[in-house]
Formats: sequence, C-alpha cells, structure tokens
Amino acid sequence: MKLLVNFARIVVGILFIFSGLVKAIDPLGLAYKMQEFFEVWAAEGIMSNLMLWLNDQALMFSLLMITLEVVLGVALLLGWRTKMVSWLLLLLMLFFTFLTSYVLFSGKIRACGCFGDCIPLTPVQTFTKDIVLLILVLLILVGRKYIKPLLSNKVNVSVFLVSLFGVLGLQWYVLHHLPVKDCLPFKVGNNIWELRKMPADAVPDKFDYKFIYKKNGEEKEFAVSALPDSSWEFVDRKQVLIEKGKNNIPLINDFILKSQNENDSTEAILNQQGEYYLLFAKDFIDGNTKWIKSLDLFLANNNKPVYVVTSDPSTAEELIKNPSVTIFTSDGIVIKTAARVNPTIFLMSGPVVKNKWAADDFFKKMK
Repeated sequence: MKLLVNFARIVVGILFIFSGLVKAIDPLGLAYKMQEFFEVWAAEGIMSNLMLWLNDQALMFSLLMITLEVVLGVALLLGWRTKMVSWLLLLLMLFFTFLTSYVLFSGKIRACGCFGDCIPLTPVQTFTKDIVLLILVLLILVGRKYIKPLLSNKVNVSVFLVSLFGVLGLQWYVLHHLPVKDCLPFKVGNNIWELRKMPADAVPDKFDYKFIYKKNGEEKEFAVSALPDSSWEFVDRKQVLIEKGKNNIPLINDFILKSQNENDSTEAILNQQGEYYLLFAKDFIDGNTKWIKSLDLFLANNNKPVYVVTSDPSTAEELIKNPSVTIFTSDGIVIKTAARVNPTIFLMSGPVVKNKWAADDFFKKMK
C-alpha cells in the first residue's frame, strides 16, 4: 500500500505541475476557455447573472486555477501539508471531472483545454485522464499516512514559496509580453493564407434532409427520395446530421480583413509582395492608447506598410490619425487568438508570420 500511494503521489504531483505550467505559458487561453463555459451556461439559463459575472472575472480565475495546480503538485511531491493538499486535490479533480464530462456528453464545447493549446486532447482522452487521476487522488487521500515529508519543514516551505512566486511571475510576464511558447495557429513561421484552407485530409459532415409537407391539416415527414405528390403543401425542410466529419475545420477560421467599405481585403493584404506590419488591437478599453504615440514616432522612420486590425474600427479611426495607416475590421475572437497581448504587432512577409511582439516591446526595441 505504501509503495502504491507514493507512486500515485509522484504521478499526480508531476501531472499537476506539468498541466499548470503548460497553461501558465498562456493564461489568457484558459481564461477564454472558461468564458466559453460561462457563456454556454448563461445561454442555457443556468444562474445567468452569476455566469455573466464569472465571465468578467475569467482571467482572475484562470490565474488562480493555474497557480493552484502547480503549487498543489509541488506540495504533494514534497509531502508537505498532506491532509490539506489531498483534500484540495480531490475538490479540484471533482471539478475537472465535471467539466470534462460536460464537454464529452453535452457536445456544446469542443474541448476543455486541460493542457492548453500546446497539447490538444479529445474529449474522450481528457475525461479518461481525469477519471484515472481522480482514482489516484482518492488513493492518496485514503493512504496519506504513508506520505512522509521529503525535506525539513523549513526547506519545504521555501520550495513551496519559490514555486508560488515562480508561477505567478511567469504568468505576469506572458500577460505583458507574449507566451514563451506559442502553440497557436498564428505562430511565427506559419502561413496564414494556407491555414485558412480546408485540410487536405478533411472528411466533411454527412447530412440527410427531411421534408415536411401538410395535407388536410396533417403534417408528415418525407425523405428526399420519396416526396409526395402535388396535393401536399410544403411546410419546411430539416437537415439531419448522419455522420460527423473529421479534421474539417481550418486551423485559422474566420480570419477576414474588412475595409472601411466592408470589402473583403484578406487576399489582397496577405498575398502582397514584400514585408509589412499587422498591428492587432482588439479594442481600446481602459485607456490602452499610449502606444498610439509610439506608433506615430515609428511611422516617421518606417517605409513598410502598416495595417491596424481591430474589432472596434470606429474608435480606431478616432484615435489613429496617421494617414499612412490603413484600418481593417476583424472578428474579436480571431484577434484574441492571434494576439494574446493587446495590442500585438506581426511582421509579415506575404502570408507568412516572420515575427511578432507585444506592441510595447516592439516600440522599445525600435527606439
């Protein structure tokens, strides 16, 4: 029993630390995933006001969850405060298992984001993983008397505090700069235009159609191969999913650059010759406009085209007066995926991302 409990302790501790660190390199990714859950539950009428409030606090909960995963994993490996740690692990695993079961059985959310964007898992894989971990955590809780402190209490506390401030510092850094490991479709080296296309091995969804006709006050469904005669009145048509396709969503979906005249300029911009800059500014909330002065200074000595991509074009037009800047509109969700820091600058070569920076880092580098 002692050997089994300590084996479980090592496996669970390492997995919790790994899971937390994978998400810590991009805490906004987890926050956006949390918002997806909150929005779905709010739309279903499940404590809508609470869900809307939680949606606004998603980043705070993301930082807390990531930090908790890492420090609990460290504490478990150290054998420090075993009773408290094992109960907290159980609560977390019950919560995680609930989320992954909801993803798997409801079908309303594509993935839970358990290992961030760097290690995508299917709903079945994540649910299975959580069931196994839940069993291991229960084993740790029952047999916690077999877990002994790895080091002295003073050293254990010191290591715990180092891990706590370390994971908080990592998250602070990536929120003000960019993820230290970019696992998103807009990472450096990727061809945005090609990734907008359907994958070569895509298998489309298969649908059947049911036609509803009415006669003498009675409605009846007919297959497309057995439609009724003209004495029946057409009412409606239903599309029925027969078989779910595979790999049939482009890695970059819905990335469209619309001009002020609502024209789709995506192809013209991405397939132009030479280098240019895309400045992604999702919005201008909380007075986040100091970078505009830096942009004006940069434009005075720059000979490459600069395009601002935003979901708030009217505000952008009011604030950015430089005539050499062209403003395009794009979907806010797409911008959040492309630019984890608001704003972010891409150096492009045709459709290929050559480099990217948080705007503040970029302008400091250019001084």
